[in-house]
Amino acid sequence: MNIASTTADGKGLGIWLVRAECEALAARLQAVLGGTLYRPWLQQGLPQKQQFRAAYRHQTQWIMLAASGVAVRFLEGLPQDKRTDPAVVLLDEAGRFAVSLLGGHEGGANRLAYRVANVVGAIPVVTTATEALKPLVIGIGCRKLVPVERITAAVSHALGLLGRHLHEVREIATIDLKAEEPGLLSFCAANDLPLRVIAATEVAARGWVTKPSLWVQQNVGVDGVCEPCALIASPRGVLALPKTALDGVTVAVVEDIGMSDPLDPASPLSNVSKDGK
Repeated sequence: MNIASTTADGKGLGIWLVRAECEALAARLQAVLGGTLYRPWLQQGLPQKQQFRAAYRHQTQWIMLAASGVAVRFLEGLPQDKRTDPAVVLLDEAGRFAVSLLGGHEGGANRLAYRVANVVGAIPVVTTATEALKPLVIGIGCRKLVPVERITAAVSHALGLLGRHLHEVREIATIDLKAEEPGLLSFCAANDLPLRVIAATEVAARGWVTKPSLWVQQNVGVDGVCEPCALIASPRGVLALPKTALDGVTVAVVEDIGMSDPLDPASPLSNVSKDGK
């Protein structure tokens, strides 16, 4: 029996399941991303590692539902050239972390990790230095069908208030209700920035809003969007710029303090007291 037993739209994407218990999670991914599901346990007598080696070059991108140790052993000796190797994103069986494991830039694994994370509510894990060292996360909320030009202007205004630049931004974060907002998607695409989608339930549970919005409470069901989304996306960050509104777009900027020296006056940590407030 062919292990590539279920195929949907999404040419070039393979979803490798190490166990049948991953079926439900894999089905959620395939329903949104398409691709081919690989069920190696259906092919008796042939080790999974050998099956994966045979299938590896048949796809341009892979999502592996497996432990990191399993993925590393399966990939042993397969990568040859970062310009042509298939991208590999690793997703744990609980759907908590989507890790860009191989081909982050050239293969598109970094962007795929965000897509996977947004489908299942996972945390995207990107370790390539170009992205990892960028300190800023921008949270965005907007009215329906706000054009990309207004979003661009609002982000530029917010960064200008801080004296910061777009090349310092690691990702954009918004609430799940805005995940398909055309202007927001166009802004991210134009600036090559990943979009991190935060579930409304998580936003509601966290709070973290300096000035609750009555309109957002009535229409979205949470106190605010841009501030909590940015803070959730950057867990060790501090609010560098609270919500600022411009033409139907709200923007908040969070800076990652993880690598900062608290004794450095230029560090965001210098304004944080010992009790974290």
